[in-house]
Amino acid sequence: MTKWKTKTRLGSARVFLALATILVPAVALAHAVVYPKISRPGAYEKYVLRVPNERDVPTIRVELHFPEGLRVVSFGDVAGWKLEVLRDTAQRITGAVWTGVLPKERFIEFPFVAVNPKDNTSLSWPTYQTYEGGERVEWTSPDTAAKTPVSSTLIDGDSSAAGKPSNTSLIISCVALSVALTALGIAIRKRS
Repeated sequence: MTKWKTKTRLGSARVFLALATILVPAVALAHAVVYPKISRPGAYEKYVLRVPNERDVPTIRVELHFPEGLRVVSFGDVAGWKLEVLRDTAQRITGAVWTGVLPKERFIEFPFVAVNPKDNTSLSWPTYQTYEGGERVEWTSPDTAAKTPVSSTLIDGDSSAAGKPSNTSLIISCVALSVALTALGIAIRKRS
């Protein structure tokens, strides 16, 4: 193999590793997140809290506090998990606690139905995840770049908001396409 081909391969490998180093942490970060991320005012919406287990011990408890102005009306059953509904003195549903066992390298989804506030707003979903042994992770930080950011849903009456693609998805797709094209170019050069 010539020195030029070796340098080209090393350069391509370095570019690929640099891109992977940048992209993988952003994509691989798993957090307690409520979906959908965008909904309409006054909508009767099915929400899902997705919780991954990021430790080597099981998650045994997940607690979610519902935002003001949201009216939760029902919950879906989750096999192997017990639900406790939290209420205020007026009997309004204010939160939920699920207890069960979520092994490492797994995630679980907790579905519920709620009626959104009638005005445009942003809903925050404070979530508390407890692991076997007592460690408690609070997904409550308003800083989206934090290690434990709070999940949020935009309630927006603009009908175009729900159909807008995510800029992050577009950027990741473009980078993935360029990496694939670079790999293809390297493979074609190898054969010639």
